[in-house]
Amino acid sequence: MSSEIPFCEAARTVLRRPEVAVPAKSCDTHAHVFGRHEDYPFTANRTYTPPEASLEQYLELHRMLGIERGVLVQPSVYGTDNRLHLHALRQLRERGYDYRGVCVVAPDVTAAELQELHEAGFRGVRMNLLFRGGLLWADVLGLADRIAALGWHLQFLVNVSDCDDIMDRVADLPVPVVFDHMGHMPATLGTGESGFRKLLQLLADKKAWVKLSGSYRVTLQGEYPYPDVEKIARALVAANADRCVWGSDWPHPHFPGLMPDDTDLLDDLALWVPDAEIRERILVSNSSRLYGFDD
Repeated sequence: MSSEIPFCEAARTVLRRPEVAVPAKSCDTHAHVFGRHEDYPFTANRTYTPPEASLEQYLELHRMLGIERGVLVQPSVYGTDNRLHLHALRQLRERGYDYRGVCVVAPDVTAAELQELHEAGFRGVRMNLLFRGGLLWADVLGLADRIAALGWHLQFLVNVSDCDDIMDRVADLPVPVVFDHMGHMPATLGTGESGFRKLLQLLADKKAWVKLSGSYRVTLQGEYPYPDVEKIARALVAANADRCVWGSDWPHPHFPGLMPDDTDLLDDLALWVPDAEIRERILVSNSSRLYGFDD
């Protein structure tokens, strides 16, 4: 089976700083690290096989971009085995860095396991609803009730144009909901698409958050720049800038196209959000509230 699982290209090495410098305590809210397979085995039923992407490479990316904070998001290849990011967050804390995590857990995760993750810096649970085989809404509700007392959120990987059932239920959840990658909707559908309009309303009503990330995943362009994504991003910010955060999605796993340049991805934020004060909220203030960073 492993021979049928595609291998991912490695991320580009960042060679230049962004054209517009980011403010102090800026946060990259979406990235992953991948360890040696011998130390951290992948799940057998994964959809891709990533190359190693180390914590040191991630920190070097942030040094080049001027980023001081980050959020490590559990990738699907590790299933509910959060050990790699758990160890990474502990290492980062020991070295004086301020980083957080988003885990993936089973519906029957124990209270002790959740507490261990919380103490390490995890602040949310990611749910891959893009491919919903077997995932029941009861699982979502159950986890939401369990993590509410910790002040955590649910992070949804979902195509908002193809899940009316989910979009109509989000507002009733007892915890904040964060949508990955601008709703993961093909940009060609435009801002008038009904699921996207529901996302905009959830933002306006302060019922959801969204990550301004993954532009290269939703564009129809074969290479940078991605002008078709600009209207999508601007509409999200216009709906509620205080519910938007930014993420690099480094090292861009499970992407078959031309590997993006991370500096370009950060420069796009200045294009989408020309107002420096609003960019500061997206990069610093909003992520501080959502992930509980100490100011």
